[in-house]
Amino acid sequence: MAWSALVQPAHAVTAVTNPTAFLEQTESLRTKDHPQFVQMLEQIHRETPRLTQREQWYLRYLDAWETMFRGDYSQSELQLREVIDHSGDVTLAGKASALLLYNLGTNQRYDEAFALANRLTTALPKISDPHVRYATLMYLSQMLDFAGQTDLAIKYARMMEDAIPPGETSCLPLNLQVAALYNSKRLTSSSPIIQQAIDTCVVAGQPIATNSMWLVLSSLYLDESQPDKALALLDRIAPSIRTSRYHFHLLSSQAEQAQAYAKLGNDNEAKKAALDAIALGRPGDISEWLRVVYEVLYQIEKKHGNDAAALAYYEQYVIQDKGYLNDVSARTLAYEMTQQHTLVQKLETDSLSKQNSILRLKQALGTKAVETSRLYIILLLLVLASIVFWLLRIKRSQLRFKKLSSQDGLTGIFNHQHFISEADRALRVLEKKHGAACLIFIDLDYFKQVNDTHGHAVGDAVLKRTVAICEQHLRPTDLFGRLGGEEFGILLLDCSRDQGKAIADRIRMAIQATPVDADRGVISFSASVGLASTDTSGYGLQRLCREADAALYRAKRTGRNRVIADTEDGSLVEA
Repeated sequence: MAWSALVQPAHAVTAVTNPTAFLEQTESLRTKDHPQFVQMLEQIHRETPRLTQREQWYLRYLDAWETMFRGDYSQSELQLREVIDHSGDVTLAGKASALLLYNLGTNQRYDEAFALANRLTTALPKISDPHVRYATLMYLSQMLDFAGQTDLAIKYARMMEDAIPPGETSCLPLNLQVAALYNSKRLTSSSPIIQQAIDTCVVAGQPIATNSMWLVLSSLYLDESQPDKALALLDRIAPSIRTSRYHFHLLSSQAEQAQAYAKLGNDNEAKKAALDAIALGRPGDISEWLRVVYEVLYQIEKKHGNDAAALAYYEQYVIQDKGYLNDVSARTLAYEMTQQHTLVQKLETDSLSKQNSILRLKQALGTKAVETSRLYIILLLLVLASIVFWLLRIKRSQLRFKKLSSQDGLTGIFNHQHFISEADRALRVLEKKHGAACLIFIDLDYFKQVNDTHGHAVGDAVLKRTVAICEQHLRPTDLFGRLGGEEFGILLLDCSRDQGKAIADRIRMAIQATPVDADRGVISFSASVGLASTDTSGYGLQRLCREADAALYRAKRTGRNRVIADTEDGSLVEA
């Protein structure tokens, strides 16, 4: 959940006469007046020696919240687990567990996050503290939104509205509903719920939550090709975002500025905003916003003819794009696997319960007639058979999900992660036999225009047609996968560079010669192909990928609809 909004005036620092009341007041200012929250946190730290044990754990919980707010999720997790495991305070442990759920989800540890979400969901009816229940519902809504379960996320957000504790308002529940609707593409800039959320959060004095809604509105303006409105809005809320220092808002606002300037043709300002966004990131970060800024930088450098810089930014864009798509798939898969695991546990529990019933019934059989005993045994065997039947169905379902985790959901071929894994394994085996192989990267030309002009349904049809064409020219031993978006990878085993170029060119010509029928007429499309061979690049997958990617980029830059292959001296040649 990304919060942000109008900054409130600072409160005067008061003497700490009642530490518990002071800590409660400090907690209430976390999102309403974050600078004042930090100031009060520093003040109460100076009072640590005279705090009770419970007050010291309360302070550690607030420290963990602030650590996570600054973006240090690993340290925050350690602090939260200490509170959960050692504080001995049910209320503090409940708050820390709810916050840990958000921490794990934001830190992309989805298996652990959804497992914790299931435990919290089970414990929800027993939570009596209104603030703990409110926080638990909030983070459950966020995790379900992460998993793409929009309706469930909205359901939990509305449950929050029905359980607002003293001192809270409907600001955060409305925030969660807007976030879920936006992520599922059910919002426009004129949707009434956005203004309702903004007005509610302003009245509630929630700056971080308010800015979150403004940033959603800015994104909608960009989606609707209104960059001037987006830029004006971003300029207006910039002081508040800088004051709150919320890492996610700093990054997203810079990325949206870069997009807006780029759409308005102001390349200098777009580049500056994009570089500022990159500077906010940390090494190894994968996010939708970093993907956006690298695409902006790539388009700018390409427009100005800076080929080397454009290629470097394009490589970073591809890394972010593939990483983001894999992350979305990982969320969904983790959610599905957690649900399956929970169902298996329930069935196993039911099975144990029924086995206990069987033992009790067997004891009773000794006092009954033989005929009645036989009837009971038959019935019990039927129960056991039904349990085994359901366990087998669950196991088969788990195997199906495992298979799906290696396939691309749209085309049915290998997904990016499985293709890379299989290609690396095949190359290691091939190296021992001193065989040859070719790695081919295929990228559909102007595919974004097809989506924008004819819609995503037609775009999906084009992707499926491309896969079908490629499969007609491949052998059963060749590896074929979707790398992300409109890019595909093929590893031709036991194939020389010349043979690979011939196969790649046949695929390219077949794609060009096979249009797709749509409601608005026939859609022709083409592909650019880059090829790298073990003959010249060796068996290292990383180098082969780099060479094939460079060849693909050259094919794009030199006019598209062509095959470019590497040569022995490391240069590229058109096939």
